[in-house]
Amino acid sequence: MSSNPYVAGATTPFRGNFVPAGRGVRAGRGLSWVGEAWDLFKQAAGVWIGMVVVMFVMFFVAAFIPLVGPLATMLFFPVFMGGLMLGCRALEENQELEFAHLFAGFRQNFGTLVAVGALYLAGYVVVMLIVVVLTGASMFTMMMGIAFLLAMGLTIPLLMAVWLAAPLVVFHDQGAVEAMKGSFMGCLKNVLPFLVYGVIMFVLAIVASIPLALGWLVLGPMVVASVYTAYRDIYFSS
Repeated sequence: MSSNPYVAGATTPFRGNFVPAGRGVRAGRGLSWVGEAWDLFKQAAGVWIGMVVVMFVMFFVAAFIPLVGPLATMLFFPVFMGGLMLGCRALEENQELEFAHLFAGFRQNFGTLVAVGALYLAGYVVVMLIVVVLTGASMFTMMMGIAFLLAMGLTIPLLMAVWLAAPLVVFHDQGAVEAMKGSFMGCLKNVLPFLVYGVIMFVLAIVASIPLALGWLVLGPMVVASVYTAYRDIYFSS
């Protein structure tokens, strides 16, 4: 089959049986997701770093565009993730990771990926409004005290709903709501593996931030690749 990242079904079928609602795996798999992500990074380190730099520049510039920039970042982030998931799959199938994979989501399942971003954005706005109403905090003081803790607690389920949604969209043509529901259930069934994964990533994030944050040139791609490795582990059984 063609390796063109813009062509639907461009790679060979996955091995194993797809489990739409996900399955629970051992806690130690959280460490394995990181190790397998490192393996994917090593296969095309230069391309990975180039894509991360371009994404950083785009999001950095967007952050300076009042209101529109941050909203666009949240809206289109799942689109970029969809393309990068296709890149991860290409590497797993012994094909080349291409810089074009970064933008492949704009050509494949674009509408659905944007819908995931829109639902995430809407959910985030609702969370912020709930925090403002319950605590009386303004949007400018949200980072303080109880308001911050409440916002974090309400945001976690929302992050669970989007963390694994992109691969469910691009590889299984699921709708936005279906993919977000599947992502939430996949995360919910694997609280312990994600806890292990989170602790490891937290430590690596500290290390990556020490030398002028240059370590993020490696850790950034690994975070992306780990979404793919977690997806492969949770939604497929042999």
